[in-house]
Amino acid sequence: MGDETLELPAEEIRRLGYRIVDLLVDRAATLPGQPVTGWGGREQLEALFREPAPEEPRDPGAVLDRLERDLLPWFMPIDHPRFFAFVPSPGNLVGALADALASGLNPFLGTWFAGSGPAEIELVTIDWLRDLCGLPAEAGGLFVSGGSVANLTALHAARHARLDSRGEDPGRATIYLSDQTHSSVERALSVLGFRPEQIRKLPVDDGFRLSLPLLIEEMAADRAEGRLPFCVIANAGTTNTGAVDPLSDLADLCAREDLWLHADGAYGAAAVLCKRGRRELAGLERVDSLSLDPHKWLFQPVEIGCVLLRDRRLLHDAFTIHPDYLQDVHRDREAVNFCDYGIQLTRGFRALKLWMSIQVFGMDAFRRAVDRGFDLAETAERILRESPCWEVTTPARMGIVSFRYVIPGRTEEELDAIQIGIVEGLRAEGFAIATSTRLRGRTALRLCTINPRTTDGDIRATIEQMASLGEGLTAGAS
Repeated sequence: MGDETLELPAEEIRRLGYRIVDLLVDRAATLPGQPVTGWGGREQLEALFREPAPEEPRDPGAVLDRLERDLLPWFMPIDHPRFFAFVPSPGNLVGALADALASGLNPFLGTWFAGSGPAEIELVTIDWLRDLCGLPAEAGGLFVSGGSVANLTALHAARHARLDSRGEDPGRATIYLSDQTHSSVERALSVLGFRPEQIRKLPVDDGFRLSLPLLIEEMAADRAEGRLPFCVIANAGTTNTGAVDPLSDLADLCAREDLWLHADGAYGAAAVLCKRGRRELAGLERVDSLSLDPHKWLFQPVEIGCVLLRDRRLLHDAFTIHPDYLQDVHRDREAVNFCDYGIQLTRGFRALKLWMSIQVFGMDAFRRAVDRGFDLAETAERILRESPCWEVTTPARMGIVSFRYVIPGRTEEELDAIQIGIVEGLRAEGFAIATSTRLRGRTALRLCTINPRTTDGDIRATIEQMASLGEGLTAGAS
């Protein structure tokens, strides 16, 4: 079978490849009828997989049989049409096959020297996203693993451009964000050395947006105390409610005050594809940096995130290092070496899946799929408002709606417990998955409806099941 070359005979690898493709196609075709489950206990999974690394080769077909039997039931299908939790990652099989092709070709995309063709495809695909977001021709960036690294990369460039290169003391800097900002931003700031007391996490307005008057007040107070306002981090679609901070007003303020404006668009930025999204995201084209995740609302397999800077040269200034062992790489002045624009030297061909998906389906198909996400959330809101047992806590916005099961005469603590019970009941039954969050101190349920495979019937059936669970929990607590 195998030997020290780590190769299989051509016909054997073909058989394995055909079986894997058949498995993926069959799974996709039957997914709507499958349960949305996949959580296993540690003891149970240890029994399935814990073993010494095998010394002798095993039959590839038998290994795949084992994975199909023992692995496939034990992860939550985030591409399932009734997976409404967190932010789904619907994916598409063209992107999955492109990922397989990228892995098989195994190009090195840290330098133009080693991967000029794949690097050009990344440049072109990045420019598609740049144009989509309305950024100028001098804008650019690169693909990373996801929004967390995209935020980290952008904020490092911001620190270098506005603090380090100007000789400012980073210890005096203050950063402003709302209490709805994704946790990856705080983690990125911590990695970059900013202390918690330098971060101003501000309460939001009635629409869960960053409050401009409060922001101006906080900045003035910091300046009066000798601190250095440095960066505002805006949300271009929050995970909790889909809220978009007032991007145009924030851009005006940051221009006047010489602050960096970063937008976390990991969830929502791709919504600029459709008219409703462009209206919600007005001002996105004015930010200094932006993160977005094609593995969310551009329907790619994980992992693919993107960071864009209004002036791509600032990424190069922040990250480029020329060690001796790369001297051959840097002699070509026209080359674009992505290792000079981000954290990674060794990096894979993430761009291929998005490039290939757009080539195969066309941008209009993506536009209609994004629009469908808006429609589904609005459908969910209409269904929720049909029944007195539901209270809509935030209306459908950017593909997200949040709500609570309500019953007269119950305390807030009892109602919070009912919401959690509905989430746990859904997971136990396996028909659909939703999650809860906290909004203004109360537990709320939420649906994120960005999967274009989801039907109106899926939405209605899920809400009906949630209502049934709520009714049962209410009766049980009586």
